[in-house]
Amino acid sequence: MSHPATADPSLAELYKDLHRHPELGYQEHRTAGIIADRLAALGFTVTTGVGKTGVVAVLQRGSGPVALLRADMDALPVKEETGLDYASTATAVDEAGNTVPVAHACGHDLHITCLLGAAETLAADGAGWAGTLVLVFQPAEELGSGAQAMVDDGLFERFPRPDVVLGQHVAPLPAGKIAAHPGPAYAGSDSLSVRMIGKGAHGSMPQSSIDPVVMAAATVLRLQTIVSREVPSTDVAVLTVGALRAGDAANVIPGEAELRLNLRSYTEAVRQQMLTSVERIARAEAAAAGAPEQPVITETERFPIVVNDPTALSRTLEAFAQWLGAGNIMDPGAGAGSEDVGNLATAANAPLSYWLLGGTDPALFTTGDLTDPAMASIPSNHSPRYAPAIEPTLSIGVSALVTAVRTWLPAS
Repeated sequence: MSHPATADPSLAELYKDLHRHPELGYQEHRTAGIIADRLAALGFTVTTGVGKTGVVAVLQRGSGPVALLRADMDALPVKEETGLDYASTATAVDEAGNTVPVAHACGHDLHITCLLGAAETLAADGAGWAGTLVLVFQPAEELGSGAQAMVDDGLFERFPRPDVVLGQHVAPLPAGKIAAHPGPAYAGSDSLSVRMIGKGAHGSMPQSSIDPVVMAAATVLRLQTIVSREVPSTDVAVLTVGALRAGDAANVIPGEAELRLNLRSYTEAVRQQMLTSVERIARAEAAAAGAPEQPVITETERFPIVVNDPTALSRTLEAFAQWLGAGNIMDPGAGAGSEDVGNLATAANAPLSYWLLGGTDPALFTTGDLTDPAMASIPSNHSPRYAPAIEPTLSIGVSALVTAVRTWLPAS
């Protein structure tokens, strides 16, 4: 097994800079500018503003296949609590007009840095690969819409259509480990707003009301039966009611209540079943309460089911095993997290090969596998304390992308 040499120290400084200056989805103007400047200096043909703030860079080296490498750019509305000397103290105005703290609590800054490091290596490699590289730096992954925004902006009409889509996501695994699962690898996710409409009244006169709070509470309980009583036990599904909002005063029955739901599934059939059941239950509870109007159900966010092509993933992981050693390649099973990278592969009609990159100091682990006790205590993605170890994560992440490219775009 041979580990890569430490990455160019300037990449670590770039990573720290990106970490200090996170930007929310569709606000990644500074980040996109840095990316575009570095890639143009390497000889890539660079286009900015794709899908609002996305960056696409193309480098062609003779005839051969086309490989698309993707990194996401956006940060989260999270207040960082890592205590790092390069921690974010940034704030921004979100889509709702609220001023929020912002942090790279999901590692997208590392994804950017790894892809820029790989671009530098591949641009300097005159004989190691042949074909076309398409680098996609995507906005708004956390919103679930950035990949589709780039597709809708003509990604595969304006730029070469790939033969494979490659990408990685840092995770709280030991650095030096890579994990990936063939087939449905990450759950599809639907977030919904369900607005229950009742009739307000004074708290002392409930007979004059149609209480949306009771209506919403009954709906919350009934929704729990979708997974437990409607989805086959051989399928996996999750339904979470993350918010119930109604009223402002103890002695006032409000006119409306709102539920915020999140559904996760691994097949389109189960997804459609859950969506249909949510609508049926909400309408039935409203009818049972004598509501004056039907509930208003709005989809607020959607992530596709991410499906790793088994053949494409096997080809990539075989190359990783030769490089890192087979013992460092793991199958974590299907994950409940969500991603929108699948939209790129689907729109291009290309196989997807997507993997998790270990990003935690290996010294914190005992066994280093998926059963390691440390997995329960190490801060994970979206935690305000999530902080990947810069090395060896950065070096391995760069080398993983370079290895994947040389596997799919071999020298002639």
